[in-house]
Parts: sequence; structure tokens; C-alpha cells
Amino acid sequence: MKIKVENLDFYYGDFRALKEISLAIQPNRVTAIIGPSGCGKSTFLRCLNRMNDLIEGVKIQGRIVIDGQDILRSGADLIHLRKKVGMVFQRPNPFPLSIFENVAFGLKLHDRPPSNQIEEIIERSLKAVNLWDELKDLLEESALRLSLEQQQRLCIARLLAVSPEVLLMDEPCSALDPVATLRIEELIHEMKRNYTIVIVTHNMQQAARISDETAYFYLGELVEFGATEQLFTKPSKKETEDYITGRFG
Repeated sequence: MKIKVENLDFYYGDFRALKEISLAIQPNRVTAIIGPSGCGKSTFLRCLNRMNDLIEGVKIQGRIVIDGQDILRSGADLIHLRKKVGMVFQRPNPFPLSIFENVAFGLKLHDRPPSNQIEEIIERSLKAVNLWDELKDLLEESALRLSLEQQQRLCIARLLAVSPEVLLMDEPCSALDPVATLRIEELIHEMKRNYTIVIVTHNMQQAARISDETAYFYLGELVEFGATEQLFTKPSKKETEDYITGRFG
């Protein structure tokens, strides 16, 4: 397995947002996290690269093991962790720089390869998100001039440039129209050949289309976790069935 979560509890001050979460995420699979608003989906996702550490007054207990290493241990290298476990947010967040400098940003921060290697990596990263042919003659243009879908792809390319192994996606299509959403979903399907992907989505149809496994969260608890087809057609818990059929949530 790629990621193993054991008895994870998470607190915002005195509020217990996650309650004894345990699950295993397999490599080169898409794992979807579903559930109503406020159920802990995004909190759980941000635990996987310790982005929640940036919030004052939080407390986390349990274990999150990635490739055999407990990332919650004291002294964990968070810069290395966030390079290995990259994150895509709800709205695209390109920097106010050129397309070239956006993709090169992490490279210059982490690896500092020679300039000729940077150019090769940028081309490879843009090809990986199917943007190279569209943008190869526009690399010095501002990234802010791109469409929302192109900006989201560019943000993914920016992550891929530093060679992550896990991609966390927090509702990456919520700001996109249906056509752009479909194209991002196709990209996710292509990328799982090389990456382990965990995606939070409010769209159950999207979870059913793109994921291999699905976890249903409610009020900070993991209600059910299993193969997506099984969970959507024959869930083992009545609470899951009520949610996916629209009787609740």
C-alpha cells in the first residue's frame, strides 16, 4: 500500500473534526472522499501532507504512514513531504508570473537543476497535462491570461515538475464548467498510471466515474470505504445508501 492511516483523530481547538479514521490507499489508484459539507473531507486530505499544521491551535493523533514512514513523527521533513505529496486546490492558483516561471517555480525552490534541464522538465510536465501543444509558443505569456481549465492544468503541471508520488485534489473541478470538468477527469484517469491520487469531491457522479475506491465520511467519521462500484451499487451500510440515493445529505 502507498498510504496507511491508523486511528487518526484531528482537533481544531476542542472540536474533534476527525474521529479514529483508519484506511489504506493503494498506489496508482484514484481514491475519492465523499460526504456532506463539513464532514471532514478536506481536513482529512490536508492531513496527508500536513497542510493543517499551518492552522493555529490544531492537534492530531494517530499515524499516517506513507511508504513506510510515519509523517506525523516528530522531526519529519515537511518540505520533502510536500514535494512528494502535492496538492491541487478548488480554484486554480497560478502565480502572477509567466507560464514558464509557474512550472519552473518548484524546480528552482527544491532541485535547482541546470537551465537546460529545466526546459526539458517544463516540456515534459506540460505534455503530461496535455498543454504543451497549446502553450509551447506562449511560455512567456502571463499564466493569469489562461482559461480556468488551462490554469488548473498548469497548476497540476507545476506539481508534476518536482516529481511527486501522490496528488491530493480538493474539489479540483468545482470552479469549472461541465466540458472542462470532463477534460480534467480524463486527465486524472491518465495520471493514475504514474501517481497515487486522492480526490475530495462533492459530486458523487464524478466519484463514480473516476475513482477506484471511495470513502464516505459523515460528521468526522469514516462510515464506509471500499471499491467504488461496490459502494455505489451495494453499500454495506444503510447510512451510505441513504446518502448516495439522495435520501440524506
